[in-house]
Amino acid sequence: MSLRFPDDPLYQLIRDEKIKEFNQQRESVDSIDFHECDFRGLDLRGLNADGINFDGCYFRATDLRGIDFSKASLDGASLASAQISGCFFPKNINALEVYVSVEKGIRMRGR
Repeated sequence: MSLRFPDDPLYQLIRDEKIKEFNQQRESVDSIDFHECDFRGLDLRGLNADGINFDGCYFRATDLRGIDFSKASLDGASLASAQISGCFFPKNINALEVYVSVEKGIRMRGR
């Protein structure tokens, strides 16, 4: 699988770590689909992840601290070496899946 780098202004805001601007602009968008996108090495603290499709995304070495992913989709995402303290994850992904993804880089599977 190859990662996507969509020509999407919202994706570009995240890539530029402009999280406050992303959160403001996303309010006018009905749905956000970032499946199979690359977010490696970014600082995404403060991101409003509600309803975003992050299926298959790479978050290697990304700072995700404090993000509430409980209403996002993360099936198949990889969190290798990501900072995840204070995160909430969707109920369909158990803690062991998150742990092994951070430690070993495997893709998380939802139940």
